[in-house]
Amino acid sequence: MPKLLIAEDSPTQALQLQAFLEDAKFDVEVQPNGAKALAAISEARPDIVLTDLDMPEMNGLELVSAIRKQHPAIPVVLMTAHGSEEIAVQALQAGAASYVPKRVLERDLLNILRQMLGMKNELQYQQQLFECLSHTESRFSLSNDPKLAGAMRGFIHENLCRVKLSDRTGLIRLGVALDEALTNAMWHGNLECSSKLREGDGREFDQLLTQRRQQPPYCDRRVEVTATFSHAIATIVN
Repeated sequence: MPKLLIAEDSPTQALQLQAFLEDAKFDVEVQPNGAKALAAISEARPDIVLTDLDMPEMNGLELVSAIRKQHPAIPVVLMTAHGSEEIAVQALQAGAASYVPKRVLERDLLNILRQMLGMKNELQYQQQLFECLSHTESRFSLSNDPKLAGAMRGFIHENLCRVKLSDRTGLIRLGVALDEALTNAMWHGNLECSSKLREGDGREFDQLLTQRRQQPPYCDRRVEVTATFSHAIATIVN
């Protein structure tokens, strides 16, 4: 059972989160602020830390930075009542693996956590391989199939492991960013589907995606990706 450590200063929200995640088969420990959560990590050994942004003693961004320094293998997901892009950027810059507004927790949180766990498990094996590669360059012309975004993420992870350019949390963060960039290029760029259609149950958005993946000129468009790796640097151009 995956272990999850939650830092949340609101007792009501902490209990709601704990019940929600335990129903989803997570082993959950709750701490009331960032300082206590950081102190509990060594003993709790969580797979993922989920933290609120606004807390006393140590806020969510400070906790993210501290975990990044002291426990770089543990991914952190930041949650907040404010859904601004500015906060999302601050969270990722501080070292968070992902970010989720509280207003969409029930809709998005489990998928985010499962994505983190899946990537973490993949990386445990990928980092044992391909230590002798000195340089490689690959070019892809991707169709608008979202499954290819996951395959590309795996390819990038594998090659970064080969050349040892990032720790595990950095790889998870890159995977999240790469998924976002590729799906945005496919859905909103090539297929020209507005994100507003995802409001509600999202069926209208899914139907339009399916339609345009088979309809010219949308289906003829490609996402071009060039990935170059060496032991000194990696570049990914979309």
